[in-house]
Amino acid sequence: MKLKGDQQTSRAMNRRLILNMIRADGPMSRADMATRSGLSPAAVTFVVSELLDENILVEGEASLGAPGRRPIPISINYAGRLVVGLKLKAGAIDCVLTDLATTPLVSRQVAVPDPSPQSTVEACAAAVKELLADRKAPSGAQLSGIGIAVPGVIDNGVCRLSHRFNWIDVPIAAMLAELVHVPVWADDDTNAFALAQQLFGLGRHHRTVGALAIGAGISCAVVIDGAVHHGASGAAGKMGHSIYNPNGPQCECGRRGCLQTFFSEPALVRRWREAKGLPGEASRHDMFDAAQAGDETAVEILREAGEGIGRFLGGFCNIIDPEVIVGGGEAVSFGDYLFEPMRDALKRYAMWNPPPITPDWADDSWARGAAALATQRLFDFESRPGETRAVM
Repeated sequence: MKLKGDQQTSRAMNRRLILNMIRADGPMSRADMATRSGLSPAAVTFVVSELLDENILVEGEASLGAPGRRPIPISINYAGRLVVGLKLKAGAIDCVLTDLATTPLVSRQVAVPDPSPQSTVEACAAAVKELLADRKAPSGAQLSGIGIAVPGVIDNGVCRLSHRFNWIDVPIAAMLAELVHVPVWADDDTNAFALAQQLFGLGRHHRTVGALAIGAGISCAVVIDGAVHHGASGAAGKMGHSIYNPNGPQCECGRRGCLQTFFSEPALVRRWREAKGLPGEASRHDMFDAAQAGDETAVEILREAGEGIGRFLGGFCNIIDPEVIVGGGEAVSFGDYLFEPMRDALKRYAMWNPPPITPDWADDSWARGAAALATQRLFDFESRPGETRAVM
């Protein structure tokens, strides 16, 4: 007995299969698609025709070769759709308008007057309007959706908990969708960063990708076969809330001695400033410069951080077995002063050969990660066409 949804489900799966095959391997002919996917030529022709009509795929020039009908390469029309990524931070939002490959077209940062949900979504809606009105924004391309990256526990677009903003059960995606009238998706900021790395970044050619974020907090997300692992309640990956020393400082979560109270970027800089008697204006860049100049205090604090985080990463790798770990967040600016001791510790604590730890130096990776939340839904065909009239 066939279920009523069989035909629709098969169509969606075929669309996803073909689109992601082209995304991973580049332009190819219909015949190549059929050979690689195992679909019938008729099924491939049907799906490709749909995607061409929707301006998601485009045809290239027929390739030169033997006489007869020459194969026509089909590629993704990345410029045909737009998405917006919004990375929420304390007091500000990093905003980016991208194409489907999360290539930034327009970027800006906007201030948020207070951390209340209403002020935040109003600032987000205003930012979307400004991005689309920017003279560098392409005209004619359709806005397909918006992604919001929030530091917290996110479940189906609802922020169940964010210590950073003191939010509990805030339906952030639905609140913004009411103002902008396009599909909106929300996820934890490290999950969004991990997804962008797996789709278009340093993890693009790997099936299992870990994404280590060391910024205001510490977390380590994982993407397996294009899907972020969220856990039962959306709280997976909160490595920074593992207890490093139960007698340590109080964390934003209310417990004492969490890993991030010792080794988050603000904690590292604060420890260095206090040890050296420096004013509060001294930044991570000053700390890095000091390490380069031979400041033993800065070097030792970063070595301890690399060792401590690497130990927890070893446990993560023993459970997840990622092919690569991509590092991101403000602490990336410490470079090998942080990452070399981290790699050494990972070698000691990982059961198997440890994966490489590859820092992502791009400044816009986090906002692009938010954009990837919307892009990924298009590749999964869970979104409906966008609508820009309400925000133009």
